[in-house]
Amino acid sequence: MKIEQIYTGCLAQGAYYIESKGEVAIIDPLRETKPYIERAAKNNAKIKYIFETHFHADFVSGHVSLAKQTGATIVFGPLAKTSFKSTIAEDGQEFKIGNITIIALHTPGHTMESTTYLLRDEEGKDHAIFSGDTLFLGDVGRPDLAQKGADMTQEDLAGILFNSLRTKIMPLSDDIIVYPAHGAGSACGKNLSKETVGNLGEQKRTNYALRADMTKEEFVKEVTDGLLPPPQYFPLNVKMNKEGYEEMSTVIERGTHALSPNDFEKAANETDAIILDVRHQNDFVKGHIPRSIFIGIDGGFAPWVGAMIGDVKQSILLVTPEGREEETITRLSRVGFDNTLGYLKGSFAAWNNEGKEIDTLKSISAEEFKTILNDDTHVVDVRKDGEYQAAHINNAHHISLDYINNQLDEFPEDKPFYVHCAGGYRSVIAASILKSRGIHNLVDIAGGFGAIKKVGIPVTDFICPSTIK
Repeated sequence: MKIEQIYTGCLAQGAYYIESKGEVAIIDPLRETKPYIERAAKNNAKIKYIFETHFHADFVSGHVSLAKQTGATIVFGPLAKTSFKSTIAEDGQEFKIGNITIIALHTPGHTMESTTYLLRDEEGKDHAIFSGDTLFLGDVGRPDLAQKGADMTQEDLAGILFNSLRTKIMPLSDDIIVYPAHGAGSACGKNLSKETVGNLGEQKRTNYALRADMTKEEFVKEVTDGLLPPPQYFPLNVKMNKEGYEEMSTVIERGTHALSPNDFEKAANETDAIILDVRHQNDFVKGHIPRSIFIGIDGGFAPWVGAMIGDVKQSILLVTPEGREEETITRLSRVGFDNTLGYLKGSFAAWNNEGKEIDTLKSISAEEFKTILNDDTHVVDVRKDGEYQAAHINNAHHISLDYINNQLDEFPEDKPFYVHCAGGYRSVIAASILKSRGIHNLVDIAGGFGAIKKVGIPVTDFICPSTIK
């Protein structure tokens, strides 16, 4: 028996390759199928099943493409309905892969079709669970992402999740390995661990949601407390995962269309496309195409595209580091953004060399910021709520990057303001969005809160994030 976690840091997502006696099961694959097919071919094995723990909201799964390419059977849990051929498992149904067995345990709550897959080894012993978004390390899945009817609230779903955990997962042996679908950085939970593999006994001891003496009322309150609105693209990804999507090869072929500066400018003027610049933030600060939006390929790229752009059907024109065009289009397609019209051939240097209009972003060091900071300085902190609450510059105004598009009226129009995040990546995203909306009276603080603390700028007393409610 072989179990391999294939973890994608950008999405904080874990897919799984399971093999026994030449037969393979894949759990929650990403949209690009090549890694799974190549692993199976290398071992002279055949992909038999593709198990989906639920309809994912934060990425487009590879189940449809992988099934077409391999003939494997797609398996969802009870209550799932798809527009493509799939097996809808019954609660407790068993599936054989070589000498091992995978058992579908219906664990609704995160979504109503959510299913945990229990792996029983060659000797018939319970070995591991693939818990999807039902159980994370340190947390459980948020109960507000499902397509709910008018008669079902997030509190109702949280109550259902409470029952699932206590009737299906907690009775299992402490030595069972837990393989979740996500780790820290995912928007599918609140307090996910940085670890990506654990065991059930440890979770019973340390995960607040598995506390033995917890009442359902306490569980519902804790799980729903502090939930922020999910990103706009989540329901659109759910729709694609239910109904299917284009082959990635088609998306890449359409998007890898090299455009000269003149053709790029013409496309920008004649379509509703967003110009998305994915170079390093330092390069964007020095020079970029006016009204372009920065989301760097070397940061938390795909989730920020989903959060900032929202509509997966939005047309996109790319400015990328040379040689990384296909990578960028692939990573966009992971979260359903398939409508790339082309990329700027020769990157920003070609645009600049043609003498076309450029813009820059004013950015200062933390040292320089310290010399000008006073009681009247307007500072905007774009970190997440927990980061801001843990510690921030005195009197800083907090507008989380996640929701900046809905809070444009909170930025001053009549004086400069200074924007920072934790390290300098998110603040440039924020600045680019503001400038694209005509707000130019801003200054970026390079290096973010880390640099701010290093130069001794006064901040509030630190509050451990685990104590913040």
